[in-house]
Amino acid sequence: MQTHSSSVVAVKAANALRELLDREFASVEEYVRALERNSSALRRAQPSHASLFTTQREIVARVNDAALESVESAKNATAQVIDDVVESVESAKRGAASNAVELLSDGTTVLTHDYSSTVLEAIERSASEGNRLDVYVTEARPRFLGRKTARTLAGNDRVDVTLIVDSAAGYHLDECDRVMVGMDCIVDDVLYNRVGTFPIAATAAELAVPVTVVGAATKLIDEGFVFENDYRSTSEVMREPAEGFVVRNPAYDATPTHLIDNVATDQGIRKLP
Repeated sequence: MQTHSSSVVAVKAANALRELLDREFASVEEYVRALERNSSALRRAQPSHASLFTTQREIVARVNDAALESVESAKNATAQVIDDVVESVESAKRGAASNAVELLSDGTTVLTHDYSSTVLEAIERSASEGNRLDVYVTEARPRFLGRKTARTLAGNDRVDVTLIVDSAAGYHLDECDRVMVGMDCIVDDVLYNRVGTFPIAATAAELAVPVTVVGAATKLIDEGFVFENDYRSTSEVMREPAEGFVVRNPAYDATPTHLIDNVATDQGIRKLP
């Protein structure tokens, strides 16, 4: 959860439920209770991940709605639903990346933040179509996940990568045609994404650089989900004791959607109101 994008976390969490398929249960009711309990534990482990929340809720709901005549039939239903959910997440991710390629024409200079597997796929797809891109990547302190993005893109000979510290984003944005970031979710009029997204979007708006958010349409949530931020260990910021001051290390920030130009999902590209 600390080193992967939200879609990857959702897939890993869905597949984690397969462990139940190897256990013995005395009745269908006992199995369903175990499924609900384990799914709830996964959701509680990371309440900020909308993809995890929605996929886990779908798995439990669809199993409960199935005709469960035996423990074996319940397990079979679970396996099928997990397969469907994983494919849905992967398909939506591919679709969003494919649509985002439209915004990455030859010669585009783009700035991205942190690590988004969907943004990575969009850049790599654009390059595979023959386009050359210049990409600025923020380090995304304190876990430096941007370095993972830079290393991945560095293997593509049609992408010129520059890794920058987070505080240098404003310095380099004037050279960029677009900012492209992933998303944990959009709830109402707020984008929740890895911390550091808000100041980049605000600076981009000041410099008239369009901001594109890329992700599955299921991450645009109307109801049923309340975002809860994740505060990570202060040791990520500094290892020595904090004497006389407090260290805070939020994982996500909240970006008003009026700072975002458009959203590329598996359903297409659309402007935000």
